[in-house]
Order: sequence, then C-alpha cells, then structure tokens
Amino acid sequence: DNTWAAVKGRQALKVNWDAGENAAYDSASYKKSLLETVGKPGKVARKLGDVDAEFAKGGKTHEASYYVPMLAHAPMEPPAAVAEFRDGRVVIHAATQNPQAVQDTVAGALGIDKKNVECHVTLLGGGFGRKSKPDYCAEAALLSKAVGKPVKVTWTREDDIRFDYYHSCAAMYLKARIDDKGRPTAWLQRSAFPSIGSMFNPRADYGAGFELDMGWTDMPFDVPNIQVENGQAKHHTRIGWLRSVSNIYHAFALHSFIDELAKMSGRDSVEYLLEMLGPGRKIDLAAQNSKYSNYGKPIEMYPVDIARMRRVVELAAEKSGWAKKKPGNGRALGIAVHRSFLTYVATVVEVEADSSGRIRIPRVDVAVDAGTIINPDRVKSQFEGAAVFGTSIAMMGEITAANGAIQQSNFHDYPVARFNEAPRETHVHIVASNEPPAGVGEPGVPPIPPAICNAVHAATGKRIRELPVSRK
Repeated sequence: DNTWAAVKGRQALKVNWDAGENAAYDSASYKKSLLETVGKPGKVARKLGDVDAEFAKGGKTHEASYYVPMLAHAPMEPPAAVAEFRDGRVVIHAATQNPQAVQDTVAGALGIDKKNVECHVTLLGGGFGRKSKPDYCAEAALLSKAVGKPVKVTWTREDDIRFDYYHSCAAMYLKARIDDKGRPTAWLQRSAFPSIGSMFNPRADYGAGFELDMGWTDMPFDVPNIQVENGQAKHHTRIGWLRSVSNIYHAFALHSFIDELAKMSGRDSVEYLLEMLGPGRKIDLAAQNSKYSNYGKPIEMYPVDIARMRRVVELAAEKSGWAKKKPGNGRALGIAVHRSFLTYVATVVEVEADSSGRIRIPRVDVAVDAGTIINPDRVKSQFEGAAVFGTSIAMMGEITAANGAIQQSNFHDYPVARFNEAPRETHVHIVASNEPPAGVGEPGVPPIPPAICNAVHAATGKRIRELPVSRK
C-alpha cells in the first residue's frame, strides 16, 4: 500500500529471465558493423546527375564517416499510470502523449473492445516521444485486473533508462569531389540505422521513407551530381520517436561535413554555407528519384524553399555577431542550418574551452522561420528548451549495450545537461512570415549538435565525428 513496500517486494522477487535472441547484442561491435555498411553501396533514395562518372574523373575528394549512439528520452518524470479494471471496463489516468494509443494497447492487452478503455490525460511533465508508447498503462491495467483493485504503476529511473524505446544509433558516410574553387561537383551520402519501422514489422531492416526524408533525402546543397543511399541495419532494441527523430543524426553528419569542406577551402563557414545553398529556389525532389513524404503535408503548400533557409542563416549570423567574433582564447562560433517539420532553423553556438578541454556554451542564437506564428512566447520557449535538449545529446548522451543488456541506469552514467553545462544564454529570433504555420516543438534540436561540434573545431582544432563530445 505504499511505494517503499512495493520496491522492497519487487527486490525480493526471484525471476529467471529468457534473454531472447538479442542476448549477445553488443553496441560496440554493432557500431563497427554500421560503419562498415555505409562504406558500401546501399539502396538509392535520391539521384541527380551521375556521381560515379564525376568521381571517376579523379581530382580532389573529401570523405568522412560519422556516428551517433543510441539515446534515451530520460524525462525527469518516469512513466506512470493508474488503472482500475471493473466489470469488463478499465479507466486509466496517465501522463501520455497519445491517449488513442493507450486505448488500443490496453484493449489489446486485456482482450476487450477499445470503447471499454477510458483514458484521462494528466499533466505530462517530460515526454520527448517516450510517453507516446503506453506500455506502462497496459501494465497498470493488467495488474488491476489481476488483483481486483485500482493499481498505480510508476517506473523507476533505472527501468526507464534500461527499457526505453531508444532513439536509434546511426552511421553516416559522406564523400564529395571538390573543384579548384572549393565547391563540390559530386556528392555521395549514405546512412544506416535500425528503423522505427521494426516496431511494426520485425523484418524491417532498411530505413523507412519518412526517416530518410528527415534531413537526408532533402539535402539542400546546390551540387550538380547527388546520390543519397541507405544501408541495411537489423534492430536489437525497442526503437521509438525522440524529439526530431532521424533529423538528429542526419543533421549532425550533413552539417558537420559542410563545415569540414568550408575549412578545407579556407573559407568562412557562413559565407561557404550560403554559397553551397545556392540561389533561392524550390527543390524538386520528385525529379530526383525521391518519393519525398514532406512530413505528410502537400509539397505545393510546404516546398523545400532555399530562400527561406538562406534567410535564417543570414539572420543567425547577424544576431550572433558572427562577422565580429573571430576565434581566439579558446572561444569560437559554429553554425548549422536545418529544415525539419516544415520549419527552417539556423543556429549559431558560441563555445569556450578551458585549458583542460572542458567546454562551456556562453551563448546560442537561433533564427526560426516557422511560417505564421500565433504565440511567439511559446515558440521561444520551445527553442530555448531545444537548445538544452540538443546540448545534452551533443555533449553527454550515450546508451550502450553489452551481453544483451543496457549498461546505463541513471543520471550518473546517462547525464543530461545541468545548469552549469547548459547554454548560459539562448536568443531566439523569429522571422516574420505569412507562410502556412509549421512545427516548433522539434525543429530546434537538429542544428544544435553540429553547431556545437563546428564551434569546438573552430576553438580547439579538434574535429568531432562521433557523439557525444564528452567521449572524445
């Protein structure tokens, strides 16, 4: 009848577990296999021109591989639900992002019609996608039916981190042929990651179209020969939505690589980025062998608009004082720009590195074009939160597995950004627009990790190609 008694009772249980087919899963060896996969040709998702013929001409090329580990949602409030089963009906009170999924999942677990499942949504606390998966609600309902009384289920922090629907790990490979002016004439990119689709189809071993369309097939740069590919990857863990989904790893690789090309060419990163984006135009992905899903919205209403992307780059550079702040004394700026959930975001991050290599983030400037804005204050708060969330991903987040078990369990070994590690200042600059409204909850996350890593390189000379930065 109290939490302490429940915890002690659970600790006293003697359980023999069947570890299943993933008992030997090891994330270190799996990482190696993903990196090997992207080193070989994959399924073509977008094609413009002929990259093979262009690379065959020889000349200067640059290539790089990137890796992002599994990530846990780690909301400050672990999953919790209260259920009461009575007379073939169940009433659920839960912090959930998806009450419809609660109905479906609980009905399936109990073998009843979903019209007999009533879900009351409480305040959510943190969610970030984890609480769209109502496994904890089904647990409460099954236990209530078993004991004939209302039951409250609260996951421990350790359960939440060890048994999450993880954000997928991913490996990316990029290669460009560079002309004598430092511009790519051929661009090849490959990614491999276990797909969210594996939760619906266990045999799914390639990325779903919508996952590739999150920052990969819609690569925005103005290059005459482009090829985008996806490699095979088997899943070994539960995989779920995490704030901005596949955009996280795709943006990290893409916008790190473009910064590498800028530095190789001896160019200013903002100047080079704008040149690579090219003139304002709408990209016709359908003409490039891509069945672009565009976040489920009509491409005519929400085109891939490079003019809007250029505008946020220029605004972020202006507001951050990019032209005046030159690298020195361990301080530098980094920039990244990304379109996700139909919104254009450019982020400039300032970092300072002390003599021990410890990184601090004095300031973040975010330029946002999300179309028509109804409540600017809510938009700003979303992007301020995204700066902290993205910092955690970039600087410290990493889930690993050995012998089929997750190795992290709490904030001591899966840290999130604390006050002294989060950006000290985050300035959000909203572009006035009459375009149709677009997303604001997720688009702030993807540019943060590459902007941080590009700033770290500018400050220290160290190029980060694997997250988290704290592992380097």
